[in-house]
Amino acid sequence: MTEASKQRATGATQRAGVWAVVPVKDLRTGKRRLSPVLDANERRLLCRAMLEDVLTALAGVDGLTAILVVTRDIDAKATAKRLAVRVVVEPKNLGQTQAVTFAARTLTSENVTSMLTVPADIPLATPEEVVAVLSAHGPTPAVTIAPASDNRGSNAVLCSPPNVIPFAFGDNSFLPHLERARRCGIEPRVVKQPGLGLDIDVPEDLRLFAFTPSDTHAYRYLKRSGIINRLHRRSLALNESSATDIAD
Repeated sequence: MTEASKQRATGATQRAGVWAVVPVKDLRTGKRRLSPVLDANERRLLCRAMLEDVLTALAGVDGLTAILVVTRDIDAKATAKRLAVRVVVEPKNLGQTQAVTFAARTLTSENVTSMLTVPADIPLATPEEVVAVLSAHGPTPAVTIAPASDNRGSNAVLCSPPNVIPFAFGDNSFLPHLERARRCGIEPRVVKQPGLGLDIDVPEDLRLFAFTPSDTHAYRYLKRSGIINRLHRRSLALNESSATDIAD
C-alpha cells in the first residue's frame, strides 16, 4: 500500500478536497460487447484486472482526498477493500449515470467539495494523466472533462461541487456533458489524455490494448491466459480471409 493510500485509509473522515469515484457494474455480466472474442468468465477476470489498474492509478495521485467505488459486485468490493478503497453499495444496479448521480448525492451530503468520476475500464490511465485533469480544473463551480479517444464518451469528469451538473453517461456523452455545463453557466475545460481516453468496450478496443504491451494487470492477464495469442491468430485469419476475397 502506498503512503497516499495509507493516509486515505486512516483519514476517510476527511470530506474536503477531490474524491475519486469509480462506478462498477456486475463483473459477471459486464462487457457483453466483447462476447465475440471473450467468454463470460474471461470478461469477468478482465474487468477485475482493469478495475485494479484504475484504482492503482488513482491511489498514486496525491491530489485526491479519497477514492470511492460504487458497486454491488462481490469481486469489486473485495478488490476495493484490498486496496483500502471505500465502497458504497448503490440501491440498484441501474447503470453508470445512476451510479455516479448516487455518488454525487452521497458526497454532497457529506460536504465533499469536488468529485472526479472515472470508469473502471481504462487500464492505461496513469497518475500523471489524472493530475493533468486536476491541474486544469477551475474554481468552483467548475467542470473538467477528459473525453474518450473518439470524442464521444466522457471518460473522466471532474465536478465542483459534485452535483453541479446532471450526468448523462453513455456512448455519446461528451457533447451532452459540455452542453449541460454551459446551461449551468459553466464553460467546461477539456483535457485529452491517451490513457484516460481508451476504454475497453468492443473487440477493436481490446485488440488495440492487447497488441501494445503495457505494465498493467489487464495486459498481464490477457498474456497469461493466452487471450493475446488467440486475438493475434484471429486477426491473422481475418486478414488472410480479406486478402483472399480481394484476390477473388
